[in-house]
Amino acid sequence: MTTALVAQGAGTAPASTLDVMLWVVVPYVSIAVFVVGHVWRYRYDKFGWTTRSSQLYENRLLRLGSPLFHFGVLVVVIGHVGGLLVLKSWTRAVGIGDEAYHVIAVVLGVLAGVCTLAGAAILVYRRRTVGPVFSATTRNDKVMYVLLVGTIVLGLGTTVLGNLTEHPHDYRETVSPWFRSIFYFQPRPELMAAAPIGFKLHALSAWALFAFWPFSRLVHVFSLPLGYLTRPYIVYRSRDARMGSRAPRRGWERVR
Repeated sequence: MTTALVAQGAGTAPASTLDVMLWVVVPYVSIAVFVVGHVWRYRYDKFGWTTRSSQLYENRLLRLGSPLFHFGVLVVVIGHVGGLLVLKSWTRAVGIGDEAYHVIAVVLGVLAGVCTLAGAAILVYRRRTVGPVFSATTRNDKVMYVLLVGTIVLGLGTTVLGNLTEHPHDYRETVSPWFRSIFYFQPRPELMAAAPIGFKLHALSAWALFAFWPFSRLVHVFSLPLGYLTRPYIVYRSRDARMGSRAPRRGWERVR
């Protein structure tokens, strides 16, 4: 076993074989599946690269649940990027103390988590109670919802319970440096092993979600409709034999 895999941090015990499996092997396998899976999906399933929108079946609940869900997820992602990638010394350098950072993180995290769960609950209720939407729901969608909602519930529960018991864990001392060490290719599983069980379950659920991501409708996150900016308009019907005095540019010809 290499030194990098069992490197000890301050106040942490050596990593066991199980720790290495959970906090080194699982993350790298998940990342590999995430990247290779998206490449495979784009090359061999371009027509399946879609959200499979069900807006035509029902719109009232969708207009309420979708904005709530997407707003919450956006704030959750921003919060995780800040919490996992921004070093504690950086926030201190710009004048944000540890206590102020904790208050901001908890308030925004709880707000985003509640919005996300509320939106997800509305969307799941819609899929279960609206006949055409339920018929269009696949097993893949059900697995996606379980992983997505489960990950959010575990993260929100860990934050809320930690503060209710007045013993919040400073994840920037364990989870954050462990997460960064994965991408430094110098993994430190002993740091994650020292984190509370709630953070461990949240992390494992997140890695499972990332591994499943390329094979679900979540791939639409990486889609940008840039083609809409340059594609020619479509003439559905016209009675004019000739439109304009000049020949149309290539790609803008009339469709007969």
